[in-house]
Amino acid sequence: MISVPELSLVVLVGISGSGKSTFARRHFKPTQVISSDFCRGLVSDDENDQAATPAAFDLLHHIVGMRLSRGLFTVVDATNVQYPARKSLIELARKHDVLADAIVLDTPEEVAIERNAARPDRDFGPGVVIRQRKELRRSLSKISADGFRRVHVLRGLEEIDNAEITYERAWSDRTELTGPFDVIGDVHGCRAELEALLRKLGWQGLAHPEGRTAVFVGDLVDRGPDTPGVLRLVMDMVEAGTAICVAGNHEQKLVRAMNGRKVTVAHGLRESLDQLAAGPPEFAERARTFMDGLLSHYRLDGGRLVVAHAGLKESYHGRASKRVRAFALYGDTTGETDEYGLPVRYPWADEYRGRAMVVYGHTPTVTPEWVNNTICLDTGCVFGGQLTALRYPEREIVQVPAERVWYEPAKPLGAPSREPGTLDVGDVIGTRHVETRSGGRVKVREENAAAALEVMSRFAVDPGWLVYLPPTMAPPETSRLDGYLEHPHEAFEEFAAAGVGEVVCEEKHMGSRAVAVLARTPEVAAARFGVTDGSAGAVFTRTGRPFFRDMAPLVDALRTACAPLWEELRSDWVVLDCELLPWSAKAGELIRSQYASVGAAARAVLPEAVAALEAAAGRGLDVSGLLTRTRRRSGNAALFRDAYARYCWPVDGLDGIRVAPFQILACEGRATALEPHAWHLSTLALLDSPLIAPTRHVFVTLGSPESRAEATAWWESLTADGGEGMVVKSAAYVPGRVQPGVKVRGREYLRIIYGPDYTESLDVLRRRFLGKKRSLALREYALGLEALSRLADGEAGWRVHEPVFAVLALESEPVDPRL
Repeated sequence: MISVPELSLVVLVGISGSGKSTFARRHFKPTQVISSDFCRGLVSDDENDQAATPAAFDLLHHIVGMRLSRGLFTVVDATNVQYPARKSLIELARKHDVLADAIVLDTPEEVAIERNAARPDRDFGPGVVIRQRKELRRSLSKISADGFRRVHVLRGLEEIDNAEITYERAWSDRTELTGPFDVIGDVHGCRAELEALLRKLGWQGLAHPEGRTAVFVGDLVDRGPDTPGVLRLVMDMVEAGTAICVAGNHEQKLVRAMNGRKVTVAHGLRESLDQLAAGPPEFAERARTFMDGLLSHYRLDGGRLVVAHAGLKESYHGRASKRVRAFALYGDTTGETDEYGLPVRYPWADEYRGRAMVVYGHTPTVTPEWVNNTICLDTGCVFGGQLTALRYPEREIVQVPAERVWYEPAKPLGAPSREPGTLDVGDVIGTRHVETRSGGRVKVREENAAAALEVMSRFAVDPGWLVYLPPTMAPPETSRLDGYLEHPHEAFEEFAAAGVGEVVCEEKHMGSRAVAVLARTPEVAAARFGVTDGSAGAVFTRTGRPFFRDMAPLVDALRTACAPLWEELRSDWVVLDCELLPWSAKAGELIRSQYASVGAAARAVLPEAVAALEAAAGRGLDVSGLLTRTRRRSGNAALFRDAYARYCWPVDGLDGIRVAPFQILACEGRATALEPHAWHLSTLALLDSPLIAPTRHVFVTLGSPESRAEATAWWESLTADGGEGMVVKSAAYVPGRVQPGVKVRGREYLRIIYGPDYTESLDVLRRRFLGKKRSLALREYALGLEALSRLADGEAGWRVHEPVFAVLALESEPVDPRL
């Protein structure tokens, strides 16, 4: 039975004819085995061309390196009887931070010679096999010192034929543990504070009533008043199966000292040695064994969470080497020391772009801060700061203060490394990837980010208010019904195919999409959003621009109208998704230049053209076809003018302005965007003000033809009366690739979009491509939800702005604007 790590390099060792290739085919996938013969054939068209051997091994090393860099189990099929050949492969494994095992096939010399003689492509004599056999015999006595994790020697044909391969998971791989977790920062001998923190987290003795698991980030020992007490508690929790712990640099140094190694007794080590020496020797031995067995890091929750004492960059996750362990224990140091004589650490988290959340400690800070999906939980408890825990997956920070300063720090605790309120230019320039909870990783291209940076820096509202931008919305698949480009039937079918049982159809207000961020008082605005200019809210467009030069009157009126929400939501602030009416209030110049000019020209020209054609027909000219078409165009022009005119009315200050909120996006502690739409509509129905326009709606059971028919009839009545149409949404949040909303616009309204005569070209328009628009809607929706979740979780402002900026960047992607 041969056991090898799941992620490792396996080096087959054996003379020519020993059966390595047969062994590899029997036990490994073809893609996992890289053969020197195969590589020789690739570079020379002849697997036995010995002159091509150097080039073949260059290629072999390149392929093996590429596989290991991608985290793929790899087997090398070559003789490898010489030490330099094995050494180069061991160095390759170390370069990629994976373990290497050797499997030696010790086949009798006479069997190998007989096998080679039976193969016409092996025209070398027995001398080659005899020489390789001698080299192998010399290697067997010292191959275990080459640097392999383990050497498996199969002696004779029977052992080779009966061998079985099993795979070991990496010790750091605890991906089957899904939590929930309480990740606890550096304790440093502060037993009382640890017990207080566990009580605050809801722990009862060694267990949590909700089945949570404690995860300790290391540095349990040194400096504090009760290192043995901390070790006893943590060891008991680990043995009870309710906690896991990674190694800290202080544990490693303490173990070395207890093992009699020469170490510098500093940074609190003397306190730990004295406290352990004052207790029973058997406890000290138990503690030494426990600390000596701690791993460098753990991967948890399917790989979505990584815990390491000093952090870990993505390329090291799940890997095993001295370099990985050193990074996990000490971080990435520059080799320099600061004015306090302490190592200067490279800020690896600033460049982290990994999918996994990395939680660590090691470097004490005043407050825990999120940096690129990483967070440091060492808040200097032993130095008089706080002991900090992170609830995962809730992302909630829980802290208790230190009872006193137990140990004077060598230098002041580090302050947050950046201004927490706003984005830094380094967060947005270049190609970026934003991790979202509902839509995975979203890529933002460099050229799109540059366009967004221009808009945000020149035109956007105060970034403190910019906590959300709404996603674009796609129409349904093109209708095949005569005379229609869009129809509810296709929207209903799309949601039904996605497994949605109930949808809500909401009236689509013909206005301008708006986001309203409202605070109860200017003091709340300053505390929650960092806006200190005395304002108490903002109303901005879907590209982050203010609606009006002076927003204060509209904001104040909205805050008054939304007063019932403060008590209903138990929050002093709220974010609303709205439409601002009328359309002309914001788009007046667009209407005049792009729509009214077309309508005016058509009304002036087409009646004259009809009259001229009618006169020509009266004189006996055959213009009937052209006359019919011109009359139809004149009628279409009138319908076009009526379509946009419905959404224009006079506005004087706030007189004439109406706001139609249809979703409550977030409030204190809650990303309410995930609530069912029935909750949103019923809660917003509490608002009773002339400023507020209600959103008419119907719920549809997709499995009921009657329910569908009633909603379709409602849509027809809306659009017949001049309404834009409706938006179809899943009644409740559905994870996965389900559109957040599908807009179904009316037949006459679409004249505004496609032109007065679009009904003459339906066959062409039905070939419109929706794929890019739908992809864009899903990505922007995921980013919007991520921004709201970060806002509700109380994360730093720049963390909230990151996905908001990404939405703005994606808006510059080339997509047909008529969709």
